[in-house]
Amino acid sequence: MSEAHVLVVDDDARLRALLSRYLAEQGFRVTTAGHAADAREQMRSMQPDVLVLDVMMPGENGLSLTQSLRTGQAGLPILLLTARGAPEDRIAGFEAGADDYLGKPFEPYELVLRLRAMLRRVAPSPSEPAGPVPLGPLVFDTERAELRGPDGVVHLTGGEAALLQALARKPGEVLSRDWIVETLGMDESGERAIDVQVTRLRRKIEADPREPRFLHTARGRGYVLKPGV
Repeated sequence: MSEAHVLVVDDDARLRALLSRYLAEQGFRVTTAGHAADAREQMRSMQPDVLVLDVMMPGENGLSLTQSLRTGQAGLPILLLTARGAPEDRIAGFEAGADDYLGKPFEPYELVLRLRAMLRRVAPSPSEPAGPVPLGPLVFDTERAELRGPDGVVHLTGGEAALLQALARKPGEVLSRDWIVETLGMDESGERAIDVQVTRLRRKIEADPREPRFLHTARGRGYVLKPGV
């Protein structure tokens, strides 16, 4: 994890330089980009392990870039940076496909902790038992955190994959939001993020997300995954 490659995308040159230096001191490999087009060009020749992305940039903004990246690089962990920290702004970020959200100004070490938590969520865990979990015509591989269907791999964001993995490892058991937040290494705003991720997951695994067959809400208690064919 200490050798993870971070791509920092922000139009503030001073912040880019500060984060590049600080993250390097923390053991990360760092590449920077000043805007979305620059980031796209960088990613043609390299694949970062995690993306730190400013929301408010000239040209294509961070939300648009996040949505676009989810089409071809669904598993790339993305953390959004923004000076706009209202709940609706956070929700918009998660709806776009971000895995985490950090408001400006922030403590650099908090960013490091969040990046490490995101990388842990997407890292394989050899201590966990492997085994396919049937979800109708889909099958989720708990070890690889990979969802497959008749047409091949179904793209999941890093956050979606981590959430489905946590639920799939305890099928039929109601998992509280607090437990999920702690297991996935999320902060106090994680409960709302989990609700957003659940909504997104249902769109991908349920024939009718409004009448879920597999991913159920236990009112006042949390969520439960009930596999089946």
